[in-house]
Amino acid sequence: MSDLLAARSLMAMSLGFHIIFAMVSMAMPLLMILAEWRWLKTGQDAYLIIAKRWAKGTAIFFAVGAVTGTVLSFQLGLLWPTFMAWAGPIIGLAFSIEGFAFFTESIFLGIYLYGWRKVSPRAHLAAGGVVALSGVVSGLVVVMANGWMNTPRGFTIVDGMPSNIDPIAALLNPSGLLQAPHMILAAFAATGFAVAGIHAFLLLRHPDNPFHQYAFKIALSVGCVSAILQPLSGDLLAKRVAELQPLKLAVFEGQVQTQQGAPFRMGGIWNSEREVFDYVLEIPYALSLMLHLDPYGEVKGFKDFPKENWPPIGIVRTAFQIMVLIGFLMMFLALWAAWLTFGTRDIFQSKTFLRAMVAATPLGFIATEIGWVATEVGRQPWVVVGYVKTAEAVTPMPGLTVPLIFFGALYTFLALIVTWLMFRHVAATPDQFEMIVSAQAS
Repeated sequence: MSDLLAARSLMAMSLGFHIIFAMVSMAMPLLMILAEWRWLKTGQDAYLIIAKRWAKGTAIFFAVGAVTGTVLSFQLGLLWPTFMAWAGPIIGLAFSIEGFAFFTESIFLGIYLYGWRKVSPRAHLAAGGVVALSGVVSGLVVVMANGWMNTPRGFTIVDGMPSNIDPIAALLNPSGLLQAPHMILAAFAATGFAVAGIHAFLLLRHPDNPFHQYAFKIALSVGCVSAILQPLSGDLLAKRVAELQPLKLAVFEGQVQTQQGAPFRMGGIWNSEREVFDYVLEIPYALSLMLHLDPYGEVKGFKDFPKENWPPIGIVRTAFQIMVLIGFLMMFLALWAAWLTFGTRDIFQSKTFLRAMVAATPLGFIATEIGWVATEVGRQPWVVVGYVKTAEAVTPMPGLTVPLIFFGALYTFLALIVTWLMFRHVAATPDQFEMIVSAQAS
């Protein structure tokens, strides 16, 4: 394995591992304050127990996310020194804001965890709100920094290096402004579906347990609203990618040749020898209509661009297709949930739907991981599009397979520990709830 491939693999592994914890840290605080708000409004202790249990789960994910995020900050400097020297002054503001949001989230999460009955109910709920807001801000600015790598702004080039830097313009780059809400919705949808899936599994065993019913409804509500909005956000983002990154969009959509009245393509296997997609299903004029609101609008093909700038076609196209498919599956489940809730009103009695939600538990996280593969591999061979190539940014230090193996083992160990902790945390919930209900009844 080359050092470049080892560095890219290590960075991808670290980001792929960290993003799960970052997503949960963004979305779970919203779930826990919704549960607490329902407790304050209704007085039902089941909501209080849900809020406390979810807060502890949030703390577990936040702690591991803080560790993996710290590792990532070191890896950026150690693995990609040229990139950091070139881009650091431009996107440094984003990471400064992220650091401030992280410390704010840490402080108020501590208040939320240990402030029960020590501060007023409104102050406690407000502390949870600050945790939720800080998590979202942290995610927003990091994704906007990533968007800058796709559509760099806020500087001019003097003697090969960026000058006249405007960090605000860089932060508010056109890709980041749409990538950020898309990612936040992904975090809410994925976490909402995952938590709902866990409680759906437990409802199949304890269908009349109000603890799981209330928790399921809160998580499902957040997940479903986000899953319905997510394709709309994706459509807006795709239109922006078509405008600013036509090569990436062409690969996403399997558009080989520039075409007016381009069809929307489903499936397909990239044939690198013939440079065509085999086994493709087409919907005539649909892609032009979606991108330009004109069935005869022109869509550029990736053959219009220098071949040395093509990303790995098969990987990017396949990842994008899987992400879109999962997104529509989650939207279908969200609409099914809405029909059961407002139409038949038997959502807890529908075992078919509950089993579907159990099966959908990991879908949002899978879609996010696959989506980042599509967008990051789709940017290759550039680390900063049009300015710095990935091969130019990597460290000259040899032997990068050693840290790759080490961190692979470390992440495996952390994953096992978190899985064990969360299994014990979730498994303890029904018994604890039953004990409290029995005590209240007596």
